[in-house]
Amino acid sequence: MTQHRSDVDADLPLAPPGSALRHGDSRTPRRTVVSWAMWDWGAQPYNTVIITFVFSVYITSSSFGATNATSTALAIATGISGLVVALVAPVLGQNADRSGRTVRNLRVQTWLMAALAASLFLVRPEPGYLLLGLVLLGVGSIVSEVAGVTYNATIEQVATPRTVGRVSGFGWGMGYLGGILVLLLLNFTLIAPERGLFGVTGADGLDIRVSMLVCGLWIAVFTVPAFLVLRDEPRERAPRVGIAESYRLLFASLRALYASSPHTVYFLLASALFRDGLAGVFAFGAILAAGTFGLTAGEVIIFGAVANVVAGLSTMAMGVLDDRIGPKRVIIISLVALVVIGLGIFVLHDGGKPVFWSLGLVMTAFVGPAQAASRSYLARVIPEGRSGEIFGLYATTGRAVSFLSPLAFAAFIALGAAVTGGDNTQYWGILGVALVLLAGLAVLVPVKSHEEQVRG
Repeated sequence: MTQHRSDVDADLPLAPPGSALRHGDSRTPRRTVVSWAMWDWGAQPYNTVIITFVFSVYITSSSFGATNATSTALAIATGISGLVVALVAPVLGQNADRSGRTVRNLRVQTWLMAALAASLFLVRPEPGYLLLGLVLLGVGSIVSEVAGVTYNATIEQVATPRTVGRVSGFGWGMGYLGGILVLLLLNFTLIAPERGLFGVTGADGLDIRVSMLVCGLWIAVFTVPAFLVLRDEPRERAPRVGIAESYRLLFASLRALYASSPHTVYFLLASALFRDGLAGVFAFGAILAAGTFGLTAGEVIIFGAVANVVAGLSTMAMGVLDDRIGPKRVIIISLVALVVIGLGIFVLHDGGKPVFWSLGLVMTAFVGPAQAASRSYLARVIPEGRSGEIFGLYATTGRAVSFLSPLAFAAFIALGAAVTGGDNTQYWGILGVALVLLAGLAVLVPVKSHEEQVRG
């Protein structure tokens, strides 16, 4: 392990021509990598606390309506927000490349994400607040996703071809570890105690609502180190273009990318499917924990903390493996494991909490590595100067089918109700998510690895 850690500080060769991974002095100081990864750490509450383990459980609780109804409403809201991301991400990414203001855009998007997280404080535990909660959650998800696109484009400032796998994995791992800390902090200071910090109680959902304020503050404060090391690189600024012209240029770029590197386009299509499945695991995992397996809100948070430990460590470890065996193999291993484990959870759902704890934790060990390796794969093959555009396209292709997991989840819940006649058939939604993951795996298998693309 000492050898791999020292590689981050070692003198590394410059990236090959046409690669987005480049450095003026071919060095990546460790402190720069850590500061860059603090954005993952700081932004993580939106995914871990809000989308996955706390607010999504809160908004689908009985206070807002029947379980199947609120779960379906959340799935639809998630699908709509994904469609919006699909429409705007490539335009924003392309204009960021043209303006040379990627870091400035990231800063504004991060502040907006923090404000939207804090605004969830307004959502009281009453059916009349369900729509407000879903709208705020959806808009925040859009901003979070777009900010993630912008952040991914900055990896070229901190990684080289030899270290991109571990740098990407380290960033994802830092995010998971940040998720642990914020979950534990919120649980033991606000949610679990009868009377928490500042006298906060569970009355009127105040413990959850104040937690949203903490998330907003966390995002605003802990992302600062990244902005101290990231810089917008001077470049000749091209004129900004409108939406219609942006899409014309986008499709022209896509055709050119296909002509020069068709397997990069194939990868974008494959990743669109499997990343939507991975998003489904995150979006609906905690809902299943509470609605199907009977975990209390406190138990969901503890599970989330332990899951983030497992996910963080496995993602960092697989990041090193990524640099050794290649990101495509890491993704395939992860997807196969996720499909098998998902089917296991469906079959054994009557086993209750022990089943969810054991299989759920194993499942989390493969989600992060697949995400990090996907970012690593793309970073290795992006032409220089087009990171924002291609990562915008990466988000677009993913979000163009982002309705699949939510709708598959909702559809299989309805199918389960029709087949079993039960009132709570959430666990059938697992099959929908597994099906999307399997489709992504099937499309990915024939795609050339980045090494094969380089060799031609």
